[in-house]
Amino acid sequence: MLVARLLELDAAGTLTSAHVRAGAQAGGVNVRTVWRWLEAARTEGRMERRPRARLELSDRAWAVLAHAGGNVAVLHRHLTAAGGQVPSLASLYRVVHRDLRNGRVLPDRAVVRRDREEQLTRQALADLALASPGQGDVAREAALRLPRSKLIAASAVPVREGGVVAGVALPAGARLVRTSSVRAVAEAVGQAMAAEGAVCVFGDPGRGKTAAVRMALSEVPAGWKVTWVPVPVRPSVAGMRRAVFDALALPGRFPHTSALADAAVAGALGEAWVLVIDEAQRLPVPWCG
Repeated sequence: MLVARLLELDAAGTLTSAHVRAGAQAGGVNVRTVWRWLEAARTEGRMERRPRARLELSDRAWAVLAHAGGNVAVLHRHLTAAGGQVPSLASLYRVVHRDLRNGRVLPDRAVVRRDREEQLTRQALADLALASPGQGDVAREAALRLPRSKLIAASAVPVREGGVVAGVALPAGARLVRTSSVRAVAEAVGQAMAAEGAVCVFGDPGRGKTAAVRMALSEVPAGWKVTWVPVPVRPSVAGMRRAVFDALALPGRFPHTSALADAAVAGALGEAWVLVIDEAQRLPVPWCG
């Protein structure tokens, strides 16, 4: 509004330095600032201040700050060591205070440390489960950490002839990409193996659950047996018991009592064995126009 009125006076030829001084006093700025505003309005047609780039802290930087207990100087040293354009320490202080005033929560350092330790523990369990079982108890073996290059999302597995990768039908020419979801499935499977427990991978039909589990189990070292047990949707207990017995190819006929069948299955699974119960899902038929 002030600059527009001064421009009107300037166009009429009646603008004086007294007008500029009065405008500076009304706007709470010095006279030179008002003259700069007028020059920008004449040359650029801009009536408002030029917008300044807003400094934002990423979630990663905020996590570093939380781990440092809110010490902004530690965050500044971390950003400096990482390289690139680093704001001044004073600017970081202003941004942190601004975000805190706006409601951004700085987690307690103990909570951050506990979350990090839990993450490392989960990874260690997965590493132990992926060690060779031929040398004793899995939970007591030395961790055999898989190369990260095998798990990064950039890697891909070419589809073999016939459009099938380990029992997963794919379009011809497709490439099976390892994503963060596949890594999460691999970690969950590894934890279940380490604890001799179970894990459930669920989701909507056609979202790649079977492909993710097969890719995760492709990392299991030699010595582990993997058996897939296809079952219908919502199988009965008796039907699942019979499906597991048949999939394990146990000798003899199927026992006439559930106790004998369970004992036979439990005896077979005493070895290093991964049993995958694959519940069939009804996928929609592709539409062809």
